[in-house]
Amino acid sequence: MDLAADLAADVGARVRELREAQGLSLSELARRSTLGKGTLSELESGRRNPTLETLYALTTALGVPLSTVLHDLAPPVKVSGHAVEAVLLDRFEADASVTETYRIRIRSGATQHSVAHAPGTTEHLVVLTGTARIGTLAEPALIGPGAHGSWPADVPHLYEAPDGDVEAVLIVRHPR
Repeated sequence: MDLAADLAADVGARVRELREAQGLSLSELARRSTLGKGTLSELESGRRNPTLETLYALTTALGVPLSTVLHDLAPPVKVSGHAVEAVLLDRFEADASVTETYRIRIRSGATQHSVAHAPGTTEHLVVLTGTARIGTLAEPALIGPGAHGSWPADVPHLYEAPDGDVEAVLIVRHPR
């Protein structure tokens, strides 16, 4: 089996475990995440590679951080979406929060619109190269190399690379 197939199988099994632990049917999780039941079934069985957008939709619907399905897998765990590619670097659990650290690439000319995460979630981005437009849809900020931005992630927000790829470090803090 190759690494992509291993990742798909491991992530699918974790999604199924989380769904079952919450007593949700496949249909109910599909409804809550706005994903098709067939897509969810293929993901859980390891027959479909998970995208970043799909995993965020599922983990948001389940009320858990993204890293819940990615941590403790063979490193580096890389997940790609339309606009953003993310590699989980670390997950830190404390009594009051879970903090995730990712190395991300925002693709040139692409925009990712992210749905609201759990109440109280915040995101912090340090740009290594390029210029990123990040933050809430109402107040996005333009930041360049060496700069950082933070925003509440419990509202819809975006990541955009208007002029070339952006390399950055993303920290997401989820309250427990």
